[in-house]
Amino acid sequence: MKIVLASNSPRRKELLSALEIDFEVRTIDGIDESYPQGFTMTGIAEHISSQKAIAYALGEEELLITADTIVYLDGEVLGKPTDAADACRMLRMLSGQTHQVVTGVTLRTLERTHTFSCVTEVTFAQLTDEQIQYYVTNYKPFDKAGAYGIQEWIGYVGVTGINGSFYNVMGLPVQRLNQELKSFLDEETNNMVNSFIY
Repeated sequence: MKIVLASNSPRRKELLSALEIDFEVRTIDGIDESYPQGFTMTGIAEHISSQKAIAYALGEEELLITADTIVYLDGEVLGKPTDAADACRMLRMLSGQTHQVVTGVTLRTLERTHTFSCVTEVTFAQLTDEQIQYYVTNYKPFDKAGAYGIQEWIGYVGVTGINGSFYNVMGLPVQRLNQELKSFLDEETNNMVNSFIY
């Protein structure tokens, strides 16, 4: 089965490649990433991931992977910053706090759809304004939820603890994805066999 990663994220491409899975990248613009009020943090990430999956046309023998990562702090979702000032604001909020990073992942074929999520807790030390300004100016984290990449300089100097998957914070919980892909493909195979039996 052909694996299709529906993501512009270079980090997701890197992480899926590390699983040594052959895949192609396919992207479309303009997907609605809004979500209904009242959703839990896992519900938000799963909803957006599944909405992304629905937007793609699939062929026979194709398996689509979509994902969405959110940063969640005290009931507020921190998405991608709009500009440098917004990025600094988010990092000040995260400074000295523990927050959750949630990635929702959807696996979809023409016959089936399966969505799951993974949660990681990340704790930041107290960040100085100089550290925040340096990071935002030099790394421009405007494409990252919560305005930071844990694999970048800010992760080295600012993160004091992680509870859960490190790779989930980067944008793709690869260990869990590997398990879910195996189960999903096994189920696909069983369904194909059963269709021949009946």
